[in-house]
Amino acid sequence: MEILQFLILPFAASLILTGIHAYLGVHVVERGVIFVDLALAQIAALGATIAILRGMDPHGTGAYWFSLGFTFLGAAVFALVRSRHKKIPLEAIIGIAYAVASAGAILAMSKATGETEHLKDMLVGNILAVSRHDVIKTAILYGAIGSFHYIFRRKFLLISIDEEAARAQGINVRLWDFLFYASFGFVVTSSVAIAGVLLVFCYLIVPSVGAMLFADRIGTRLAIGWTMGTLVSALGCYVSVWADLPTGATIVCTFGGVLILMALLKTGYFAFKRRASGVHSDASVAPVQR
Repeated sequence: MEILQFLILPFAASLILTGIHAYLGVHVVERGVIFVDLALAQIAALGATIAILRGMDPHGTGAYWFSLGFTFLGAAVFALVRSRHKKIPLEAIIGIAYAVASAGAILAMSKATGETEHLKDMLVGNILAVSRHDVIKTAILYGAIGSFHYIFRRKFLLISIDEEAARAQGINVRLWDFLFYASFGFVVTSSVAIAGVLLVFCYLIVPSVGAMLFADRIGTRLAIGWTMGTLVSALGCYVSVWADLPTGATIVCTFGGVLILMALLKTGYFAFKRRASGVHSDASVAPVQR
């Protein structure tokens, strides 16, 4: 019973992360920009580091908005460099941005040695230490972002699935790309502080990939992704406390294990279906009577 009381806030935070990231993951996978959250997270870390160098409180509102400003800058870059003819893959730009932001953060950290532990916590995260205030604040923020995406869901989905069709309808793709990456930046900046980069990446990608194994429709994929994220969060949190393991790493490994099981289940299902189909076909051929 004490374990359940201890896990209630981390589990609530996990549910919130699952809700927004499983949805955004559908867009990320469809757009083929798998590592965009890592790049934006690193850009946010660079902003936080520079804020500290300027004398801001690492836990204060000023540092948060400074970090978010850097994230918006990254969102603007990703939106502007999208090439209609795709001569330069956006994933290449994302990789370059990640490398440059990482190097910049390392250089800045060398001048802010007293706060490197805080920056490390921001990247690694500790979801077990989440507070009630963090859960409520994150729920309100993600609720607002989720409502924004729901209102304009047709535009966002059309651009993610069929960019040329969106252009044919007169949609300003670069503007809506910026709005997508900017809202994505809001989510990443807040999520990384709670859960760390690796766990946020798993919440973003793994439920979407797992859902794609079993469904093509967006609604069905979201339902599968949300269900998977919820079950994995509960199991990972419980195992981490029971086995005294780091929570974030435990949930990440649980995501990996569950995804492997889903892939095996899918493979087994197809093998059984082919076998059953072959048996049915053989049985349908009547023997020749002489």
